[in-house]
Amino acid sequence: MREPTTSRAKLEALGAGRFRVSGVLDASTAREVLEQSEARFEQCTELDVDLGGVGESDSAGLALLIEWLRMARQGNKAIRFANVPAQIEALARISEVDDLIGGAEGKEKDQEAKKESQAKA
Repeated sequence: MREPTTSRAKLEALGAGRFRVSGVLDASTAREVLEQSEARFEQCTELDVDLGGVGESDSAGLALLIEWLRMARQGNKAIRFANVPAQIEALARISEVDDLIGGAEGKEKDQEAKKESQAKA
């Protein structure tokens, strides 16, 4: 007999702007995780979000990541996602936003390099 999976998703603060998301990230849990993140992210200048603990996800999970990107940009914060679940990556590819989710770190490094080269000029 299979154990029931929990539908609860959890955002855990690990310190120094690092966070871990676990559980099922779907339409019934994404809003709660977003609400948890708003106050916690506010205090950080850089955000590292590990999604390795997410067992299942749907388009609401992708929408959450996009909202986090929007919040980070609005607050002039760097954000990086690690261990993005295959379900979210597939949805991001289909939606043609995979460069936003997987490419966030690369874009930040490009922006930093551009700023450094402008400062030297």
